[in-house]
Amino acid sequence: MKFLAPAIAALMVATPVLAEGDVDAGEKGFKKCKACHTITTPDGEVLYKGGRTGPNLYGVIGRTVGAEDFKYGAGLQEANAAGAVWTEDTLAAYVVDPKAWLADNGYATKSKMTFKLKKGGADVAAYLASLAPAAE
Repeated sequence: MKFLAPAIAALMVATPVLAEGDVDAGEKGFKKCKACHTITTPDGEVLYKGGRTGPNLYGVIGRTVGAEDFKYGAGLQEANAAGAVWTEDTLAAYVVDPKAWLADNGYATKSKMTFKLKKGGADVAAYLASLAPAAE
């Protein structure tokens, strides 16, 4: 049984901490994103009217990065080619500093998203996740 404690400790260290966002706070925080992004269902129902400068964020959590019909910068195109998928954690990290997230993950740092969400990224990610069923 002496081997069990170190094994459990190793698993706890190796397990990533998941973003724990507040959906209600994320809905309020999304107001900063609406200048560029809308949230519209596949059947055309507008859940959150926003701009069209950025891609539609409906169903973004669980979707392959750069999969929406939009002309992405080189970094997100590389992430798409690599099969990267948006999770609440990755989106929360991306919105803090898009270029840094791209660089940290080995992609070109060319991003069309210049806005940085200094705080509340986990909340916005939780809000977006709450609006659509998780992608398969």
